[in-house]
Amino acid sequence: MEKLKNINGNDLINLGFKPAKWFTKAIEHINQENLNEEEMLAYLEQFKPQPQIDLFVNPISYQVNIEAENELERENVGKVKGDMNTIMRTPTVVNGAIMPDACPAGPSGTIPVGGVVVTKNAIHPGMHSADICCSVMLTDFGKTDPKTVLDVAHTVTHFGPGGRERDEQFRFPMDLLEAFESNTLLSEKQMIQLARKHLGTQGDGNHFLFVGISKATGNTMLVTHHGSRGPGARLYNRGMAIAERFRKELSPQTLKQNAWIPFDTEEGQTYWDALQIMRKWTKKNHEVIHDATLEALQQEKENRFWNEHNFVFKDGDLFYHAKGATPLDEKFMPDITGPRLIPLNMASPILIVEGKTNTNNLGFAPHGAGRNMSRSQHKKQFVEVANEILFEKETAGLDVRFFSKEIDISELPSAYKNATNVKEQMQKFQLGEVIDEVMPYGCIMAGDCLKNAPWKKRRRK
Repeated sequence: MEKLKNINGNDLINLGFKPAKWFTKAIEHINQENLNEEEMLAYLEQFKPQPQIDLFVNPISYQVNIEAENELERENVGKVKGDMNTIMRTPTVVNGAIMPDACPAGPSGTIPVGGVVVTKNAIHPGMHSADICCSVMLTDFGKTDPKTVLDVAHTVTHFGPGGRERDEQFRFPMDLLEAFESNTLLSEKQMIQLARKHLGTQGDGNHFLFVGISKATGNTMLVTHHGSRGPGARLYNRGMAIAERFRKELSPQTLKQNAWIPFDTEEGQTYWDALQIMRKWTKKNHEVIHDATLEALQQEKENRFWNEHNFVFKDGDLFYHAKGATPLDEKFMPDITGPRLIPLNMASPILIVEGKTNTNNLGFAPHGAGRNMSRSQHKKQFVEVANEILFEKETAGLDVRFFSKEIDISELPSAYKNATNVKEQMQKFQLGEVIDEVMPYGCIMAGDCLKNAPWKKRRRK
């Protein structure tokens, strides 16, 4: 058969292929090897698009570890189950579970907070959310006075939008910088600038710095809660864009928020590696706040442990997407150093738990108390009550501070599910054993940091 000459992109398009990154390499190979038509078609076979994958007709079954306590919760659980029923028709899914703190988290078919979805050979960025590696870290300060720890930590931490000014930034570790630079999803200048600027910051929303007393030892404990901030959000957006390209090609019926990146692709490997680097950055983000507080107090830590609850965990070719679910099984945490942490609300203890995998929990526990209503719904409920009055009532006896000096009532205990009910359901469904509790002394949160934001002040003027 006659050899082909000067094959170009138009020739591949005429053969039915859509323009893609592989065109350049394929054209170069065909022309350099001087392939004939039969050889070229055999070579191009590897680039043919895979057949589109339909949704499952019926949802895969999943574990329901939640019971409604009242009418509001029945409505909430109904929405959560509806979302899970949609998710469990996604063609990569093999198992799932919902926890007692489950609540809706977006448009219909979005993984709920308190949800675990297990997929095969697929990473779903929408199922770990933009707050990649949202996590909690505890440091044991021994018998140091809790007020002293909270006061010093207040001078160290940073809440609200944006990051630290240059003269307030923590040193960016060289090994982390090299890791960012080695990954194409993290290596751009703006991403690294964000990683530097946001190190040692906690953001807003439900993120906090909590100080309390161990019920078991009487020691003072500092606990921080936050995710990967701007760098994580930026990586999430890139992951969603990659997943969307695959969704259009592989499974257009799948909802956009449930799009996936096949793990056995170059994009899948790169994204997975980027997630692990972002996990290291987030852990370091906790550590610099804790270590700076220790340094200011001129003391050494007595103990420390941490765990994420917004992440993707790998076991063989299975990927466990935990959106607000705490890993119990040690196989999910390569740097396990102790038990897990489950915060409930600012006026309740933080639970310290251990546990084993069973058919109910799939190796996970709840991550907190969850919500029965949105922030705006909660605010409407108390529209006739002054913020100061509600705050005093719900935080009596506690040292609760807002970094912005503006009360955010959507973070008060009434905004969350009943903590006692969550604990009872954890026991009923075997979702971890409570081995200690950190009794609340006080905490710091961002507060309503938009109320007096600079752009709002300018608009009022």
